[in-house]
Amino acid sequence: MPTFDKDAQLDTSQVEDRRGGRGRGAVVVGGLGGGLGLVVLIVTLLLGGNPADIPTQAPTGQEAPSRQEGTAQAGSISQNCQDGADANAQEDCRIVGFVNSIQKYWTDEFADEGEQYTRSRTALFTGQTNTGCGAASSDVGPFYCPADKVVYVDLGFFDDLRTKFGARGGPFAEAYVLAHEYGHHVQDLEGTLDRAGSGSQGADSAAVKVELQADCFAGVWASNAVATGFLNQLTQADIADGLDAAAAVGDDRIQERYQGRVTPESWTHGSSAQRQQWFRRGYESGDPATCNTLAEGV
Repeated sequence: MPTFDKDAQLDTSQVEDRRGGRGRGAVVVGGLGGGLGLVVLIVTLLLGGNPADIPTQAPTGQEAPSRQEGTAQAGSISQNCQDGADANAQEDCRIVGFVNSIQKYWTDEFADEGEQYTRSRTALFTGQTNTGCGAASSDVGPFYCPADKVVYVDLGFFDDLRTKFGARGGPFAEAYVLAHEYGHHVQDLEGTLDRAGSGSQGADSAAVKVELQADCFAGVWASNAVATGFLNQLTQADIADGLDAAAAVGDDRIQERYQGRVTPESWTHGSSAQRQQWFRRGYESGDPATCNTLAEGV
């Protein structure tokens, strides 16, 4: 598993801890029946969706997921997550460390291009929360909201990644998810999200190309992660965990697993092979210029 430099100083201001709060006006996101509500919603929203685009239903009294073992108490990240040693010991501190590293990379990359990177926050929540894109529940999965420029994550999702999607999981699977979401933030800053539009579907759609570019950006960060000063050397096992997580959330893999057939005309994120291909391209090049999926046939 990736380890943090024990002396690296964590910046907890980049992570907002909302865990334990239910959020005024929050709703439980409705499923599409057949017991696949969580699955269908994450197919739609995982790694870049907008909760406002999903039909909702009234709250049903669903309890928020329990706090993850090995995490700081909700609301206490600023006290408990001080350095890399804390990131090595606690999951939520590890999230802070990944976020710090990802944003350090993009800050430096933008500066090298003569531009200024505007930092985003990650909001940790349990159960449900309000966002600039509408009220969202944990069923939505991790997502980036362009309206408030915040990445939203319920840490319980990383258990779902293993139990519902068949990924091996592990800390670098978490890093992949976060780096992908911050890839959407970079797209937002560069105007890519506006140019690509939204709501499209299909294997050759703009929606798929946007998602694959975010996968490539995640790989680029992974290639440069050690240089940010937060992480020690990554292993091939770490990269394999990231590739495995990318494959687990491919449209074809999820469709085959939960509906028994693959329908490329409804894809919004790309196939398992495509997601691995673009993560690998970013990792091997270490250069975001190689991630122009919108200019290439994917």
